[in-house]
Amino acid sequence: CNLAVVHGEMPAAALVQANDKMKGARFVPKGDTVRFFACGLSSVMHPSNPHCPTMHFNYRYFETEGGQWWFGGGTDITPVYVDNDDMKQFHGTYKRVCDNHDTDYYPRFKKWADEYYKIQHRGETRGLGGIFFDDLNGLDKGKTPDDIFAFCEEAANVVPEAYVPIINKHKGDAFTQEQKDWQLVRRGRYVEFNLVYDRGTIFGLKTGGRTESILMTLPKNANWLYDHSPEEGSPEADALDAFKNPREWV
Repeated sequence: CNLAVVHGEMPAAALVQANDKMKGARFVPKGDTVRFFACGLSSVMHPSNPHCPTMHFNYRYFETEGGQWWFGGGTDITPVYVDNDDMKQFHGTYKRVCDNHDTDYYPRFKKWADEYYKIQHRGETRGLGGIFFDDLNGLDKGKTPDDIFAFCEEAANVVPEAYVPIINKHKGDAFTQEQKDWQLVRRGRYVEFNLVYDRGTIFGLKTGGRTESILMTLPKNANWLYDHSPEEGSPEADALDAFKNPREWV
């Protein structure tokens, strides 16, 4: 688990990287620096048992001296096998939290997660999603910083309710070497996404953040197999289909 609080100056190009919609970035002269403040809480769990999914959450706030501010983050789950009841538990918990603040949030942020966590060069997602949002500020239905902070606070606080029952259900499940091998292949996909696409990783490295903290989301072990395809009709093939074709869980 990482708690990060950083401030200082950043290149204008890094501001554009930090904010996908570039709210205000167009007013920054090319080559200039921008004073900023950012803070975030993040955590990732990579269980050893392949029947226990990886879980990651990150909630963050960013502001610049020029007056731009926004929140971002989310919670997502990355199993290597599909358990429909587990996904209903996880997604259902986050739908309830979203609905407490805005009934548009869950369908909007679930879709955003499916799109954000896509490994473009593979044509598949890192996992089975959850919620993801970024650049959330007063332009979003006139919400105040306190409104959005309250949503982030509840979404972070509900992580144990969404995730721990799934771990308790599967932590004692027996597994084979083949299932462990599949887990390591999927963890390789996790590494690919984080190093190539993850905005937090890219931003941290570009702004001179602490490398050990930035890379803490990576799994301890991962593997790559050349042109690997699971056997047709297998649980692994079903999982790959879910990664390629995002499903609705609630």
